[in-house]
Amino acid sequence: MSLLFVAFGATSVMAQGSFYLKPMVGGTLSTLTDADDAKFKFGIVGGAELGYQAAEQVDLTAGVLVAMQGAKTGEEILIKDASTTLTYLNVPVLVNYYIVPGLAIKAGVQPGFLLSQKTKVNFTDGTSEENTSTDHTKKFDLSIPLGLSYEFSDFVIDARYNLGVTKVNDDNSDMSSKNSVIMLTVGYKIPF
Repeated sequence: MSLLFVAFGATSVMAQGSFYLKPMVGGTLSTLTDADDAKFKFGIVGGAELGYQAAEQVDLTAGVLVAMQGAKTGEEILIKDASTTLTYLNVPVLVNYYIVPGLAIKAGVQPGFLLSQKTKVNFTDGTSEENTSTDHTKKFDLSIPLGLSYEFSDFVIDARYNLGVTKVNDDNSDMSSKNSVIMLTVGYKIPF
């Protein structure tokens, strides 16, 4: 009997809720933790999230975002600067809780899949070198996204910090760097 009430309650919640698609685009500021002299690097992010407004104060989202992450380093002996761009297909799954109408805090989990890597080193003699090998980079990344969003007239400004949980480099590497990404996007809710 209690199982019947739970099933009826879940059906009622689903009937009250509404779905929406939110295309979004923006930028990232990323670095790698525990990397010598790592500095923030700018990148772009774009994709879409599918949302379900489960209650007045709670909605759930799952998305697909392509994000440029990585880090820059400063001057060293013979090296003017270096930059590593790690492009991921990220799948954020979030719970959004509305503190007041339009303003939400969010948290969740974000698996990521490495699409490409590009490392560029500029030497002090004016030459440069590029490498696109992913041999020593893990193909899977896991992050914990935390953030805030504000909605007005179906537009959504979203700010997140993605805290890397897994190491970027493979297990044979001495480095234990993890992704650390600040993401700012603008999206538009399309209900259906």
